[in-house]
Amino acid sequence: PGAGGTLRAMPEDFLVEEDLGFAPDGEGPHLLLKVRKRDANTGWVAQELARGLGCQVRDIGFAGQKDRRAVAIQWFTLPATPRSVADAAQFSNPEFEVLEAHRHRRKLPRGALAGNAFTIRIRAYTGSTDQLRERCDSITRCGVPNYFGPQRFGREGSNLARLAGATGVEAGPGRPDGFVLSAARSLIFNAVIGARVHDGTWGTLAVGDVANLDGRGSVFPVTQLTPDLPERLAQLEVHPTGPMWGAGELLSREAVLDLERRIGLELAPACRFVVDAGLRQERRSLRLRVRDLHWEQDADGVVLRFWLRSGSFATAVLREFIVDAADV
Repeated sequence: PGAGGTLRAMPEDFLVEEDLGFAPDGEGPHLLLKVRKRDANTGWVAQELARGLGCQVRDIGFAGQKDRRAVAIQWFTLPATPRSVADAAQFSNPEFEVLEAHRHRRKLPRGALAGNAFTIRIRAYTGSTDQLRERCDSITRCGVPNYFGPQRFGREGSNLARLAGATGVEAGPGRPDGFVLSAARSLIFNAVIGARVHDGTWGTLAVGDVANLDGRGSVFPVTQLTPDLPERLAQLEVHPTGPMWGAGELLSREAVLDLERRIGLELAPACRFVVDAGLRQERRSLRLRVRDLHWEQDADGVVLRFWLRSGSFATAVLREFIVDAADV
């Protein structure tokens, strides 16, 4: 990106708010709580809610883990008891507060949100206003490479270190840890997208690619380059995909298949690890559409605001603005 800056000098520099994509039911056997947490782990907040409102931690539902070094507004569910209904709105803790409490029909499962809205401050930004404007315009038009962020690999790469141990000759029996499995798949996917960034094809489609519609899980093979395809790519309606490795045949063909097989051979231990764990081949978009991207400058630096679909990483956007953004 040719510019530098400082991220997360304080938790308030990184604000994320969940967008569920649906409204509370207003009735039902659960409570849906909107919680604002600061510098606190999602799992720890769930434990505190269970302790304070009289339920088991396993009964707490939330859509996903949110960064600790941040201010996060996210939703939790818990069984609605007379005590919890009466106490939820007044519940307080030094690290978080309950903003809203609603009746709801179902426990909130993992991944059950439309996306996340981010407000992120880059302090001491060293780029020019022209650089900032050009980069924002480019990202709005073209999206960014949909890398898995460093959170997926653990603090200082700890999940990768565990992966290296798990794929060694002394790997033990039993289902592997989910964090290590996610790290293995993410490692392979990031290698594929890195190769396509290197050759300039991460935002294009060729015969042999597997494409998906923006915001949807369904995919389709590209068997011919139809006349409408360039316009649909330019409008960010369709994207190329890469493999989320697992058992079964790769869906890609021709040169794309050759590249994915080569990456698979280079990372053969990680590939075997996820196959042995019983995961199946899936696909993930190589391109991330960044919605509602806005920026402003002040005396402290730059403030970015944008919206991302669930399952994507703000670090994939930030790395396009400043060097070393992937280290946060």
